[in-house]
Amino acid sequence: MTERTNSGRFIAVLGGKVKNAGKVFILGTLGFLGAGLLLSGCKSAPELTQANAQALIQAKYDETPAVGANIAVDQLGLGEGVSAKYWERGVLYPNRYWADFKLTPEGKKVLKLSNGGDVLQWRPENAEDKRYSVVVVTVAANHLKAQDLKDVQDETVPGVSTAKGVSFSEVVNLDGVPGPLAGIAHNPGNKLSTKRQADFSFENGAWKLHSIE
Repeated sequence: MTERTNSGRFIAVLGGKVKNAGKVFILGTLGFLGAGLLLSGCKSAPELTQANAQALIQAKYDETPAVGANIAVDQLGLGEGVSAKYWERGVLYPNRYWADFKLTPEGKKVLKLSNGGDVLQWRPENAEDKRYSVVVVTVAANHLKAQDLKDVQDETVPGVSTAKGVSFSEVVNLDGVPGPLAGIAHNPGNKLSTKRQADFSFENGAWKLHSIE
């Protein structure tokens, strides 16, 4: 009876150790597998270089329809347009600072008026009004350009697990615009470059453009 009791105790103890060892083994295996999955899930995304980021932004711009550039014509530009023979003065109003300028055939080849028609109506508030301008649109149509990218940085984007961001300049493209009209576009009052922020997301093994703000 004593041997049976001791044997039973021994088997019970041994059985307990075997069970505990089994639990430890199973837990260890699960822990190892879990760590493997964790490491697999946290595998770092490939580097997003400035060149890659610029290509993604430019591809987005190139997808949109090409459009003419808006150019503000101030008092300086008005005279430059006359010299370039883009328009010529027609009616001069009694106040001596209002006037109508008719687009020439040469002018119609390179620009359009934002309000349609072929008469540029010059209507400043007074003779000393230096802020007045009218808007013309280039006939040459282009896509915006992404330039002057800064360093690509880690970014936090809602709904995106892995994100990068970069600031850059969105630049008006004047390709195909003749020199005199491009010169008017560089006069004060025109904004040919705008600071933007582009965010990127890593999806399905590749970087994608998420948004431009």
